[in-house]
Amino acid sequence: MLKTLFSPKQPQLSSADLRLLKQAEHVLQSDDDVLPRSPCISVCRMSEKTGLCEGCLRTLDEITGWGHRSPEDKRDVWRLIAQRVHARAQA
Repeated sequence: MLKTLFSPKQPQLSSADLRLLKQAEHVLQSDDDVLPRSPCISVCRMSEKTGLCEGCLRTLDEITGWGHRSPEDKRDVWRLIAQRVHARAQA
């Protein structure tokens, strides 16, 4: 069983981070046949400090390769996004 990623008790998460976590949880609990949607929220700015998009927390490789990834690879990216949200909240 998948551990819930979203919890209202998350420390100091922005509304964008909460939205990403909710979407990640939905994607990771969906059927394998369902093609995961893109995490893009149209805030397309790469952080020089982290190398991640400030909107969706993906790397350039994850962004540019999204359309060619398998559903499972897309779920792997969503897992990374959830981990990055949690890491950012702890910083």
